[in-house]
Amino acid sequence: MGTSLHPPQLITNSRTLYLVWIPADPAAVEKLVPEGLTPAGDRACYINQYVVDGPDQTSTTGAGETFGAYSLTYLGANLSGLDTEAGVPARWWTHYHNSSDVMRRYAAEHGVPVGEPGRTTLDLDGDRLVVTTRVEERPVIRTVARVRIGNPVRVAGQLRYITRRDDTFVSGRYPYVADVAEHFEVESFEFLDKTHPTYALRPADPLTLTFGFYAPSMTFCYPGGEGPLGSEHGS
Repeated sequence: MGTSLHPPQLITNSRTLYLVWIPADPAAVEKLVPEGLTPAGDRACYINQYVVDGPDQTSTTGAGETFGAYSLTYLGANLSGLDTEAGVPARWWTHYHNSSDVMRRYAAEHGVPVGEPGRTTLDLDGDRLVVTTRVEERPVIRTVARVRIGNPVRVAGQLRYITRRDDTFVSGRYPYVADVAEHFEVESFEFLDKTHPTYALRPADPLTLTFGFYAPSMTFCYPGGEGPLGSEHGS
């Protein structure tokens, strides 16, 4: 069953944690990238853990259906040779755990590998941020960081994610505008359940992060420009 929603859909003021890291098992990551795409040389992985607190933060087509309030954790592998103009690597989704049934159906229609429903919480107490992803109510990923919002830095750009529909790779552009915390330092990043498929992407020890931020407010389209890989919209 699909939805009445059509792309692009706008999400505003999400609370967002984004990380890129070097994995403990590069070979396991490589196996998750399909033939026809090339993983990044360092086999880097990424994660986005975020929360949309209210139904008025998501758009609609006027038919009454919306993503509503939801939380989401998705993760996967950086790709080689498909950077955006700004040098941001394209990314391949491997896991996607969303609390919204409408959004899960929407994402699946666009080739996202939608897994079991999940619930993500971002708890900021003073300067301590704890972000937990739960699948079937068991914790599978937890990030702990020190955050000082201070004077947030405004950043903007596009992310590029590759999906696959009917054996065709599709490139989606996701424009964003975010206010990023002035100070952000990760203390721990743990994959808690060895039996869960996401464990294949666990970080190396010691933890090696190549990128990361916390944004108390991030706005983006889902998805933006989209088309077959190599076409005008999928270039």
